[in-house]
Amino acid sequence: MNAFIDKMRRRAGRYLDVRSTPVRPSRGIFSLSFDDIPVSAWTEAGPILAEHGIKATYYVCGGLSGGENMGLPQFEPEHLEALRDAGHEVGCHTFEHVSTLRIDAAELDASLARNAAWVSDVLDGYEMRTFAYPFGDCALGSKEVIDRRFLCGRGVRDGVNAGTADRNLLQAVGLESRRLPGYDLEGLMAETAANSGWLIAYGHDVMDGPTPYGCTPDDLDRIIRLAKAADLEILPVAAAWERATA
Repeated sequence: MNAFIDKMRRRAGRYLDVRSTPVRPSRGIFSLSFDDIPVSAWTEAGPILAEHGIKATYYVCGGLSGGENMGLPQFEPEHLEALRDAGHEVGCHTFEHVSTLRIDAAELDASLARNAAWVSDVLDGYEMRTFAYPFGDCALGSKEVIDRRFLCGRGVRDGVNAGTADRNLLQAVGLESRRLPGYDLEGLMAETAANSGWLIAYGHDVMDGPTPYGCTPDDLDRIIRLAKAADLEILPVAAAWERATA
């Protein structure tokens, strides 16, 4: 019964309180994002991003720093400092990596405030401007909280943001070994270019033999090359939002 209730609550969050915003960049946009920040999302992905000369968004949970998640070591503060110094965006993923289905709006706001304070302390006053829902779970009451604090919130529902999009639950595709075989990546890139849309990809670890939620270095390299071949502009999420909604 709990699984059924959670499913219904996810559907309510997806289809109710939709805060539609025009998404009409002059040129199609592609954004890369990494959630939780396993160490490999920086140590393995960072050099690939640098080689291609692009910036990504890293969604951080302060409470995971120095710990373990999904059996993988998570980032240390020095990794966060390094990726910030390299010009990548740091976004919010709650402090505790908690589903919004498990907390109420006040608890969510408190978690976001705690994460903001932690990141500000580690990164000398840095202010996060975008949000990604842990597990992709968007409870209906969470949207108002996200709307007050951030430019936009990203979910995990497959699709290209084009024409209009819910600014508090942007669509994205999984840069994950469990999902990648089911995508027509070339088709998604072509659709984004043709419709002047915005395609967001999200992943976790980057390594040979990744978890179901991560990808290989070759997977990451390939998706970047496909975005470039489609002549998409590659931007972090906050910069992409400003370009797409200007």
